[in-house]
Amino acid sequence: MSNTLVRLAAAALLALVGCGILAGAGRAQEAAPATPAAPNAPSAQTLSPPASPAAPEAAKPDEPSSQGEGSTGETVDVPARPFAYIEGKAGRDEIYGAIVGSLGIVKRDMDKAGLKTAGRPLAVFVDADDTSFKYRAGYPLEEAPTGKTALSDAVKIGQTPGGKAMRFQHLGAYADIDATYDAVTAYLDDKGIDAQDSFVEEYVNDVKDADDPTLQVNIYVFLK
Repeated sequence: MSNTLVRLAAAALLALVGCGILAGAGRAQEAAPATPAAPNAPSAQTLSPPASPAAPEAAKPDEPSSQGEGSTGETVDVPARPFAYIEGKAGRDEIYGAIVGSLGIVKRDMDKAGLKTAGRPLAVFVDADDTSFKYRAGYPLEEAPTGKTALSDAVKIGQTPGGKAMRFQHLGAYADIDATYDAVTAYLDDKGIDAQDSFVEEYVNDVKDADDPTLQVNIYVFLK
């Protein structure tokens, strides 16, 4: 069983302390993302849809976790949806601010194009090593723009991944999310669940900063 990326996330996210997250599109636009990696067209294998599970907007786990810990996983079927996103790469100490900045740029370009969101913002982690993460951060769309594969040089149009996944919930400061990933990894190992080496975060609510204990994040781990 390969849960490598989830384990790397648990270790790497330990160092995260960030600037404010998702305090509305306006705040996000002011944050500067880490320099995005040259975006590539979404690949069917790495999250064929640039990966973020188009998580059901109002969905919640059966058993919400206590603060800073992972809930019991709930198996869900995630539909693929159009996705406006930025692909970037950032070090462990920069990932939080990079995601926030990327979401702001995506929302700005969506507003210019008159596109509507179809759910909460997502961050799709498609690769990781000991020092950095490669991610796709953006918004699921109600409808993809006809004939377009990009909104700008930075913001691309793709699709979120779909399929069977396990959903967990993190409640508490983002700086404490490493404890949730530890719990998720332990749960997958204990149940003998074979997961893909990728995961998605869906930000359920807007908070003022990374230390806000009211933050809610749905974590989706797609199954093999």
